[in-house]
Amino acid sequence: MGRDDAGTDKKAMPPPALEGGDLAAAQEALGHRPSISIRARIVLGFLSFVALSVAASAASWVIVSRVQSKLRFLDACGNYAFEIQQARRYEKNFFLYGTNLADALENIQAARQLLGRESADIVAVVGPGPFNTMVGHVGRYEELLKRLIGPQGKGSGRSAIELELREHGAQMVSVAMELLLRERRRVERMLGVSRQVPLVFILALLVLVGFTTRFLTRQMLEPLNRFVSYTDRIARGDFTPITPAKRYRDEFSNLAMAINLMLDKLKKHEEQLLQSRKMAAVGNLTSGIAHELNNPLNNISLTAESLLDGFADMSPDERRQLLQDILTQTERASGTVRNLLDFARMERPSFVPLSIGEIVATTLRLVMNEIELNNVVLARKLDDGLPPVLGDFSQLQQVFLNLFLNAIQAMPRGGRLEVRAVPEEGMLRVDVADTGQGIPESNIPFIFDPFFTTKEQGKGTGLGLSVSFNIIKKHEGRITVRSRLNEGTTFSVFLPLAS
Repeated sequence: MGRDDAGTDKKAMPPPALEGGDLAAAQEALGHRPSISIRARIVLGFLSFVALSVAASAASWVIVSRVQSKLRFLDACGNYAFEIQQARRYEKNFFLYGTNLADALENIQAARQLLGRESADIVAVVGPGPFNTMVGHVGRYEELLKRLIGPQGKGSGRSAIELELREHGAQMVSVAMELLLRERRRVERMLGVSRQVPLVFILALLVLVGFTTRFLTRQMLEPLNRFVSYTDRIARGDFTPITPAKRYRDEFSNLAMAINLMLDKLKKHEEQLLQSRKMAAVGNLTSGIAHELNNPLNNISLTAESLLDGFADMSPDERRQLLQDILTQTERASGTVRNLLDFARMERPSFVPLSIGEIVATTLRLVMNEIELNNVVLARKLDDGLPPVLGDFSQLQQVFLNLFLNAIQAMPRGGRLEVRAVPEEGMLRVDVADTGQGIPESNIPFIFDPFFTTKEQGKGTGLGLSVSFNIIKKHEGRITVRSRLNEGTTFSVFLPLAS
């Protein structure tokens, strides 16, 4: 059996119809596992980058805040030291010449006021003990100056006051200079650490990028390569259901389950559609499926290869865009499988009023990557005031998807795809025109026949236009074609208005 996360395909004859028990067991095994989505793994990878960036930013912020605090302290301490030194200078002048003692008192009072204003910053740096010591020295020095100015400074106690005054002055200067020197050294050390933070962040980022890239590429490329092998296996007619080997499920498991359902539906409706030509039609159907799935899978493979080749030179935004492109193509592959299953349901359409602009827009989004890859210029000529049509959204979307893909494939070297709509005789006519290779006149009567195709073997099933014709017929509309070789083709879809 095929597996959704392992290995090789068996080269054997196509098996008979899927056994119900095998399919049910495969679907149950695929579905009943813990879910760890690729989206969640990608989100976790980017969250790790965010966490690393936040940690580096927080560390830088803390260091800068501490440096700012210490710079404020150095500024305050420098001003304090200046006031103390000025006071001491006036103190010496007094003892030498008997002048400037009032100036010394003014400077020491300015120093005390500075300590009061900057108390919070100073305490935050040196702590309450050294701060109280500084305040005590300043207070005592001021008290001694006042005593020296007063009557006590003129008697026999002057020498004792002078001695104590010099002692406290020397201690104040010593403490201030010691604090300045110590905090300058701390600031230099913190600046050194701040210079190392970016280097550590870059190193950690490189390690994380390498690990995340290796992890994500393994999680994406290996399953994609396996699903390419599944399409090859299906193209050979091997409808063996895909079974799991991993302990958890992700988007690829959902795709495997959709492919299993598709295989089952294809086999059941094969007998109804082909009858006696059943075995020959199986090859056409499976080759068409391979074509539908290989487009997004090839796009994913090319995008992933570009990511691997240019990863080192890409910016994070470019990498994120490529990963988003891979996810988009994966979702497109799942959508293609769902659309193929819609072919087999043959349900009666549910008619409701619909906007043709919305149908065309959503369908064009499915083929936009094909348009860009094939250098096709898109022109939409849809007025906002177009009347609504009566129809089934999913079935009409399938019709326009077939027409758009056929138009793109008819222009392998690029061209112009034009979509326009005009009311006409109680209906809305929607034209899908291309500038491609055109259709030979002899083939036009047969293009809506089942399994009629002019494409190369394996490039199409010949069911697209046939199914589109039947869908439009159920909508009580019609579809016509005009074409000239080497000039282009125009398909016109007529749909009844909702009124």
